[in-house]
Amino acid sequence: MSKIALVTDSSCDLPVDLLKKWDIHVVPLRIIYKEGEYRDGIDLTPAEVYDRLEEEVPTTSMPSPEDIADTFHRLKKEGYTHCVVLALSANLSGTYNAFRLVAQEVEMKMDVIDSKGLSWVLGFQVLEAARLIREKVDYEEIVVKLEELKEKVKGYFIVDSLEYLREGGRIGKVAASLGSMLNLKPIISLDKEGKFYPHTLARGKNQAMKKLIDPVLKQIQSTKANISILQGRAEEEAAALKERFKEMENVCELYISNISPALVVHTGPGLLGLVVHPVDGETHPSQA
Repeated sequence: MSKIALVTDSSCDLPVDLLKKWDIHVVPLRIIYKEGEYRDGIDLTPAEVYDRLEEEVPTTSMPSPEDIADTFHRLKKEGYTHCVVLALSANLSGTYNAFRLVAQEVEMKMDVIDSKGLSWVLGFQVLEAARLIREKVDYEEIVVKLEELKEKVKGYFIVDSLEYLREGGRIGKVAASLGSMLNLKPIISLDKEGKFYPHTLARGKNQAMKKLIDPVLKQIQSTKANISILQGRAEEEAAALKERFKEMENVCELYISNISPALVVHTGPGLLGLVVHPVDGETHPSQA
């Protein structure tokens, strides 16, 4: 009889209680300062990264091959026969390829899936995988369903400053400079390749908030959905978004989530995001 493990990386932003409840195994990204290297969410909190941004903006790195290998070998020793791995977009990080290379050295049936996303775009896919595993869905069917889900989960994000995305190489210097000069705030999303693109543009924070909400409202008109509100030192705005969505009939589950320390590095303070997971009447893991 098969025993299926579920592995992801720390960019999924899922809170510890959900990770424990659904037996989700997380391999941490790395945050690198001049004086040392830290494991994302284990050795360092988001607050600690924010508090140090003025003195140093660190860099980030994929999980170490040793951490990945240790996780896979531990699961094999625990009697798992199969493993689903869901990773941060391969077009944003080397994490997917790192998982894939290490998986080739482990004698276990394993599928490494590029989520084409990050934060709760990845997180909702992980939760769906957890539900399917617990319902004892056939392993091959789980892999097929997760590939289909990638097309459905959508995320939209705004940041106070584009400079952190520029420093991390996620957008160009010219785009960041023009955005700052003109007070333009792109509503950033992810395309089918898992790359950032400007879904639309807004001028100023108020207009950006409206344009952040608009595509989500449009999507949930025709389907039930779970929604995660992401925030990075934008607690008041996140609370206002929660008030906006909490009474809507088509919203099944509503979360507010901090972003991980590794994502703080690339966004700086002031991030707000909305991630939508259409559920089509299915039971979400938190309801089971």
